[in-house]
Amino acid sequence: MVMRKIKIVTIGGGSSYTPELVEGLIKRKNEIDIGELWLVDIQEGKEKLEIVGAMVKRMVKAAGLDWKVNLTVDRREALPGADYVTTQFRVGSLNARIRDERIPLSHGMIGQETNGAGGIFKAFRTIPVILDIIKDMKELCPNAWLVNFTNPSGMVTEAVIKYGKWEKTVGLCNVPIRYEKMSYEVMGLDEANQELYFKFAGLNHFHWHRVWNRKGEEVTKYLIEEIYKPENKGKYVGMKNIKDIPFNYEQIADLGMLPCSYHRYYYITDEMLKDELKEYSNHETRGEQVKKTEAELFELYKDPQLDYKPEQLSKRGGAYYSDVACEVICSIQNDKRVNMVVSTVNNGTIIDLPYDCVVEVSSMITSHGPEPINWGSFEAGIRGPLQLQKSFEQCTVEAAVTGDYGKALQAFTMNPLILKGKITKDLLNEMLIANKAYLPQFQQKIQELEAAKLNF
Repeated sequence: MVMRKIKIVTIGGGSSYTPELVEGLIKRKNEIDIGELWLVDIQEGKEKLEIVGAMVKRMVKAAGLDWKVNLTVDRREALPGADYVTTQFRVGSLNARIRDERIPLSHGMIGQETNGAGGIFKAFRTIPVILDIIKDMKELCPNAWLVNFTNPSGMVTEAVIKYGKWEKTVGLCNVPIRYEKMSYEVMGLDEANQELYFKFAGLNHFHWHRVWNRKGEEVTKYLIEEIYKPENKGKYVGMKNIKDIPFNYEQIADLGMLPCSYHRYYYITDEMLKDELKEYSNHETRGEQVKKTEAELFELYKDPQLDYKPEQLSKRGGAYYSDVACEVICSIQNDKRVNMVVSTVNNGTIIDLPYDCVVEVSSMITSHGPEPINWGSFEAGIRGPLQLQKSFEQCTVEAAVTGDYGKALQAFTMNPLILKGKITKDLLNEMLIANKAYLPQFQQKIQELEAAKLNF
């Protein structure tokens, strides 16, 4: 069978993650025949785009491929006829992330990129931009698939499908694959043999999973004991970018399911906050650490001899990104029907959540997109927090689209990581003003706040 050459457009192409993506595409050169690869960024990111773009061209050349690699700061130049559009951009750059972390922490609350107030504001900045991208796609590449890796991935995916009306969308995250790899490590099995079966369900950065072996025996309980018993503290590490502070073992054992690292912000908030406040006082929040790592990476990328992904990129937090994003493209293109964890429309998969909302679940990836695998219902210990989380996400997405201040305050009030009372509104107002350059939908409210000369 002769493979058709495809066109891939990566928005946020100047990201330090891009070599990871390109490595994954090169690994799959025998399954997807790429004719054109376009890396797109904004004018302010042109220098990084050129550095990364030159390195990508070296990687492609070293692999002996004839792909046409193009760089542009005009996405409308890149989009016409695209088969796949991948998104990995950060509105406001890392400085915005640092504000998302430091401002809540200054009020004694969790400051995190995709959780709490920081996650809400990342959605506020990102969703209007992704919806503008969809408008261009409708005009210039109406048959393309959107493969979204931009955080908060679940909320961004919901905005695209619900408000952008772009059904050919798959939201991605590299967290589930990390837990699959950890399970193989704990079980002492070779991942290449695919001896374990995983079933994930929940929301992006808020999911749980179960595991079975080839004999049909569920090994979830065994994995919980091995990973989370107090005596095994530090033996297995899930996410490098989240401190491995121990969960309350009895609570996880009672759930009977494996949590993801992000649940630490909800299950052991006090311990996580104390650790974050230490980093805050030393100007070592995660965003500040990543900014230093990224500066080092771009110095490496400038090396004209470097034609492969450097090991240092693993410190950036994007490990296995390429295995997720590229495998989704490969599976859609070839109707491989692989089982992957993606953000997609619920369609009754999780009974406890609205039928038309976006969830993160194990799905079969076909040529017509994800087919989510039925989960059913959760018990109360998970169902309650899950429904609250989905409800606050929906309020956040609506506020991001409409600029409705009341809806934004509603999202803040519902979020479990934000303190309640006058401080809720004060924090929202402070973050609105701090992000005013990136929030066109809230400009009227921001002007009112500035006119009132509020002091924070």
